[in-house]
Amino acid sequence: MTEPVDDPTAERLAAALRCATVSTDTPGEVDDSAFERLAAHLEQSFPLVHAELELERFGHSRLYRWPGVEPERVGAILLAHQDVVPVDDPHRWTHPPFAGVVDDEFIWGRGAIDDKSRVLAILEAVEAALAEGVRPRYTIFLAFGHDEEVFGDTGALHMAERLRGLGVRAELLLDEGGMITEGVADGVDRPVANIMLGEKGYATVQLSVSEVGGHSSMPGKQTAVGRIARAVTRIQDHPMPLRMTAVTADMLARLRPAMPASRRRLLGFAGVAAPLITRVMAMRPQTEAMVRTTTAPTVIRGGVKANVLPQHAEASINFRILPGDSVASVLAHCRKVVRDSGVHIEAEGMASEPTVHTAPGPAFELVADIARAIVPGTVVTTGIVPGATDSRHYHDLAGTRCNFAPIVLGERDLASIHGTDERLSRVNYARLIEFNRRLIAHFAR
Repeated sequence: MTEPVDDPTAERLAAALRCATVSTDTPGEVDDSAFERLAAHLEQSFPLVHAELELERFGHSRLYRWPGVEPERVGAILLAHQDVVPVDDPHRWTHPPFAGVVDDEFIWGRGAIDDKSRVLAILEAVEAALAEGVRPRYTIFLAFGHDEEVFGDTGALHMAERLRGLGVRAELLLDEGGMITEGVADGVDRPVANIMLGEKGYATVQLSVSEVGGHSSMPGKQTAVGRIARAVTRIQDHPMPLRMTAVTADMLARLRPAMPASRRRLLGFAGVAAPLITRVMAMRPQTEAMVRTTTAPTVIRGGVKANVLPQHAEASINFRILPGDSVASVLAHCRKVVRDSGVHIEAEGMASEPTVHTAPGPAFELVADIARAIVPGTVVTTGIVPGATDSRHYHDLAGTRCNFAPIVLGERDLASIHGTDERLSRVNYARLIEFNRRLIAHFAR
């Protein structure tokens, strides 16, 4: 059984959470001083790391190189990010989101799960290894981005380019995205470790309408607001089709032994029962994301006054793209279901295609074995990250890519990520540190 972290270890994470390293879409709104405070905290808290590892900075991003006995061979690239998303309503939090409160059970604050705990846990493990005189056999890189929440274009992108220029090819690339869940996989009463092997694509589609305008006492049959609302409704009511992918089929096959008999029988006919299986999975948002390119209308704007006909209206719809679909096919789908030439449809801002998932190999089995050791009784499966992570920038730099952290979360914990009352238990933080300690020990052999 894992023992909770002690007070000094918890406090080091809490101090990092007090640095409000919030990423926004507007670079001028970023608080550089918060990142500078975090950098100073890391350097003070982990003196051996900063004395013995090589460090390059890319803006506020930090790329560490820990040379191995065989320096040309790279064992692992360990990713994490320092930035966090904004807080919508701080008054709904039990503790202020950037207070870094520590109690007997939890460490509270924005970034406790996503993703400062991974930054600190990796550094805790490396600092302890250095104190013990450990040197890895193969070189290890640590890459801590500063803008993952806004797609990593000035942090992870440049660190990946640097590694590419060095000719790095690691055995393992490890990033956030998967975790151990309880009570989330329907019908499975054991902890489930979801070690993700790729990620969905990302696109935001903008719909826009322009009309003549005028006085609201003499409207036409449809205003710009009504037209854009109808287009949004058509897209939401006609989602992209359900589909079983190879990675989801592998995930279910690995889960099958832990499922009730009725589910095991159904999955035994997965080749012919795929349409039924995908329909069952689509009944819950957590599993629908594995079998469909998801559709989420997120923003709608139009009009300036109640008695003025709007001249312009627009809406944004966010898609997370399943492998096999693409940004182009999402746009084609939107145009097909809207069926209105007066609605302009285009991609808005950053977009990325789904990544090609890597096949499980020795590095995957290493991660799986450590997960089972830390949380006994865990059933290990694969999957695909529903959101975008920094690891997509490094896709060609490792033989195996895994998105995973061995923290045990229920539905309430999952809802706190990017939501209210984000927190990490002391036990989970201990698991995270121990996981990285064992990973480092493997590459030190």
